[in-house]
Amino acid sequence: MKGGKYFLIFLVALVSVGICLFSTAFAQEKVVRMALKASDIRSLDPHYGTTTIDYACIDPMFNGLVRFKPEDINPEKIEPDLAERWEHSKDGLVWTFYLRKGVKFHKGYGELTAEDVKFSLEKAANKATSGFAADYSALAKVEALDKYTVRLSFKSAIPSVLGILTNYHGGYIVSKKAVEEKGDKFKLDPIGTGPFMLKDYVPKEKVVEVRNPDYFRGKPKLDRIELWFMPDASSREMAYRKGEIDIVEGEREQAWVKKMREIPGTAIEIFGPGETLVLHFNLTKKPLDDIRVRQAICHAINIEELMKFLGPDVTTKLVSVIPMDYLGGTDKVPKYEFNPEKAKKLLAEAGYPKGFEMSMVITEMSDYRRPMEQVQEQLRRVGINLKMDVIAHSAFHSQIRKDVNPLVLYVCARFPTADPILTQFYYSKSIVGTPTAITNFSHYNKIDDLIEKARVEIDSKKQKALWTEAQKKILEDAVALPLCITKFVFARKTNVDLGYEMRSTLTLVTTIKETTDVRK
Repeated sequence: MKGGKYFLIFLVALVSVGICLFSTAFAQEKVVRMALKASDIRSLDPHYGTTTIDYACIDPMFNGLVRFKPEDINPEKIEPDLAERWEHSKDGLVWTFYLRKGVKFHKGYGELTAEDVKFSLEKAANKATSGFAADYSALAKVEALDKYTVRLSFKSAIPSVLGILTNYHGGYIVSKKAVEEKGDKFKLDPIGTGPFMLKDYVPKEKVVEVRNPDYFRGKPKLDRIELWFMPDASSREMAYRKGEIDIVEGEREQAWVKKMREIPGTAIEIFGPGETLVLHFNLTKKPLDDIRVRQAICHAINIEELMKFLGPDVTTKLVSVIPMDYLGGTDKVPKYEFNPEKAKKLLAEAGYPKGFEMSMVITEMSDYRRPMEQVQEQLRRVGINLKMDVIAHSAFHSQIRKDVNPLVLYVCARFPTADPILTQFYYSKSIVGTPTAITNFSHYNKIDDLIEKARVEIDSKKQKALWTEAQKKILEDAVALPLCITKFVFARKTNVDLGYEMRSTLTLVTTIKETTDVRK
């Protein structure tokens, strides 16, 4: 009996030790959970993923030939990534990249070679397989010269060759073998070379990524990252307060920043490049076909009041349609000072002494809706009655591309040079409703020559001068009114160490890198 008693005690002790060891091992797993303002992803194929939530999930899994530094989006500081070095011809039309050796794709898909790069860039440049094909319109040919050497030939010089090869948009490199093997399934089962690789995707809930032990920059410090989809702001905040989330995307408003700063153990990340808030005028819809009406609207809007409403911590001035910290940004453009009396006078001259009424759709997303509500109130003061129909965000994007609005508030960030914004919003081939449509909501067509000349201009001073002239013309013609820039706002538990100082990122979220760690 005694023997049985001692054996039972020994068994209990053994089980207890086992439980303790299991618990310790589980507790030591390093995990970061992030809640994002989205309901789901669109695609995990980096050449199809076009939304912010897509970027957030894609970035940890992929690399480009070159990359922005984790904390800096300055195009002049782009550094090597999958390519160790590169060289180019004097005319900028031929570029040769020399790849790192021994870089491995996830899950046994082999070593990265020049064939993967060739395949990836041709895929990115193909409208049938990429959402960013327009960025590669000048790309004539990609050649794999040997296993580790790639040559790119261009039909004409472009503003930034390195810019379209970074860890952004179509610049991500995929596994040729995986894409050919998986086909359409690659969109939700991607294979890259990044510090993390896909483990699970739960629709409308989360994406889970785990450490890539073979990452060429070194083994990531985290075991796992979880990216949760939480479109509701209160749900994100509650999950953060309860300790279920480590990093949370916030509202771009001063009140949210102040509230979250009061939570113990919380660091607030406010970073750029931010998103430009620009009001686009549809020149084909009356009465906005009259420049006096457009100028009146510009003078009726109190941008300082709008920025005060949103908050000084989360907004910065936007004096032109191109931000000052973009390559090609300038403040040498016409300005429209807040002057409601002048606005009323211009309306009277245009035949609207008592104002007029307009209707438009606006997204339910607070980043758009709340600023537009402020603009609505300001226009009301000068007699312009703006009726807004609030609809779902996806429906909003569909409707504005069908040319339904006289006014379009568009919130965006782009690669930090002047060309993408000028091309997408003010180039005639980008006019909505046309076969080559992008986001030219104004139907503007008077600066095509400046945009085209700047693209092929090799002299940076002359290129910047052309971009400045284009911006002057846009403001002179009152095609669009720059309102402000809203920065990205996140709250982070202070025990989460990003491994770098967050200043700016084109992924538009707090980026998880191999250096990110969780302290005890």
